Amino acid sequence: MDFTSSIFVYAKWLGFATIFCLLVAILSFVVGWSFRFRLVGVTSFMGVLTAGMFALGLSFFPHESISGAARYTLIYDNGANQAVVAVAPDIEKSAIEPTLLQAASDLYSYGRTGTGGNSEFTIKLRTVLHPQTGVSQPLFLGEAKRSLIASGDEDIQVNVFSQNLRKLPNPS
Repeated sequence: MDFTSSIFVYAKWLGFATIFCLLVAILSFVVGWSFRFRLVGVTSFMGVLTAGMFALGLSFFPHESISGAARYTLIYDNGANQAVVAVAPDIEKSAIEPTLLQAASDLYSYGRTGTGGNSEFTIKLRTVLHPQTGVSQPLFLGEAKRSLIASGDEDIQVNVFSQNLRKLPNPS
């Protein structure tokens, strides 16, 4: 049993305990017990615990690991439909496409929305070259586009900028 399904089992049992506490609180009002308002507090707290456990179970999404992907750093993310990730300038050319696919998989979430009718999530991959001391030159190596609507989008369009690959320090 994986971790996410275990959390849902705990949330289910917390839900049952919350319903039990609610029934006892209602019974305490009918019978007139002196601690009935404390039972309302216990029932409310149990409801918060149940909702929190359920939300925790929803927050876990498995991330796939794509072989050949290089390490990247998130540089810019507008939270909607654009992101930029950076890699080291000595990246192998064969690792650019898997890195873009990995970033497209990792950065996708249900909360992203398109702006201006755009329903594509665009991830750009860049590095920074230093041709001289004190000079930094950003260099975009490629981009990936995926759907914001479909969570299991297997049709990720990857575009590698081959003209910029020639500017990398390692010609391999």
